[in-house]
Amino acid sequence: MRRQQSITALGSLPGNRKSKTCTERHRSIKNLKWVGIVAIGVAFAMCGAVAQAQQQAKAPKIGFLGARPAASSTGLERLRKELRALGYVEGKNIAFESRYAEGKLDRLPDLADELVRLKVDVLVTPGTPETLAAKNASRTIPILFVSPVDPVAVGLVDSLARPGGNITGFTTISAVLTGKRLELLKETIPKLSRVAVLWDPKDPSSGQDWKESQLAARELGLQVHSMEVSSPNDFESALKKATKAGSSALTVPDSPLFLPKRIADLATKNRLPAIYHREDFVDNGGLMSYGPDRADPYRRAAFYVDKILKGAKPADLPVEQPTKFELVINFKTAKVLGLTIPPIVLMRAERVIK
Repeated sequence: MRRQQSITALGSLPGNRKSKTCTERHRSIKNLKWVGIVAIGVAFAMCGAVAQAQQQAKAPKIGFLGARPAASSTGLERLRKELRALGYVEGKNIAFESRYAEGKLDRLPDLADELVRLKVDVLVTPGTPETLAAKNASRTIPILFVSPVDPVAVGLVDSLARPGGNITGFTTISAVLTGKRLELLKETIPKLSRVAVLWDPKDPSSGQDWKESQLAARELGLQVHSMEVSSPNDFESALKKATKAGSSALTVPDSPLFLPKRIADLATKNRLPAIYHREDFVDNGGLMSYGPDRADPYRRAAFYVDKILKGAKPADLPVEQPTKFELVINFKTAKVLGLTIPPIVLMRAERVIK
C-alpha cells in the first residue's frame, strides 16, 4: 500500500507536470510545422495556377471568319492541324475564335467586327467575301486570306509581290483554272457546244469567274449560259432553265453560296455533267473537279501565321500562288449520267471514286 501511494505521489510531483507540458509543446510545434508545409504547398499551387492563367491569357489569338456553314467548313481544322505541327498547342500557347455566316454573306461585316473587338492577333479568311469584310473591319490586324480568286483585281492587295497594308495570303489562278475546267468538260464530252455557268453576283470572285468563263469559252468554241443565283432557293429553277436553254454541261466556280451536296444532287437530277472547283463536290456525288491542292494553302497559311506572330508584317510577305493541281473524277456518277470518261482524261486524274 505504501508503494502504491508513493507511485501516486510521484505522478503528481511538479517535475512530471513539466514533462507533460513539454510533450504538449513539442506536439504543437510539430503540428505548426505541418501546417506551414501545407500552407507553402498551397501557395506554390496557387502561384502555379496564376502563372498558368497568365500564360494562357498571353497566348496569341487566331480569328477565323467563314462564310459557309460551320458544319461544311474544314478550313479551321486544317489550320489547327498545321499549327500543331509547328508546335502550337491550343489552350497553352495559342487560342482560336471562329465565326461563320452560315451562307449569309450580309452577316460577314458584323462577324468581322466581332472578331476585331475580341482583339485577335491574326485574322484568317478562306475566301474573297470574308476577306473584304475583314479588310473593312480593321486596317491594323494582320489578315491572312487562303483562296481569293484575284486579290489585286478586287482591291485586297496592291500586288502579289508587294501586298502593302495589313493583308496577304494565298490565291488561286482564276483565268487559267476557269479555262482548264471548260477544256476538261469538252474533252470529256466531245460533242459539247453549250455550257451553263452557275455564279453568284453578290460574290466578287464568282463574278470574276463568270467573266473568265466567257473569254475561255470563245477560245474553245463553246457557248456559255449565265445561271445567276443569289439564293439557294433559286438553284433548282436555274438548272431547269439551263437544260431548257440547251446546255448539256455545267461548271460551278467558287462561292460560299454553293453547298456541295445540294448542287451535286441537282446537277445529277437534271442530268447535267458538271465540273467543280473543289473535290468535296465530287465526294458528295459531283462528276469531276479541278483545282489546287486544298491542304497546301493551309500548310503555308500556318507558316505565315507563325511568321506574323514572331513579328513579320503582312506587307512584307508576298501573296503565293498554287503549284499543285488535282483532277478528281466520280466514276459512279459518270455511270448514272450514262457518260463514258475518255481514257486520256482518266489518266490525268489524281483520284477516281469508283
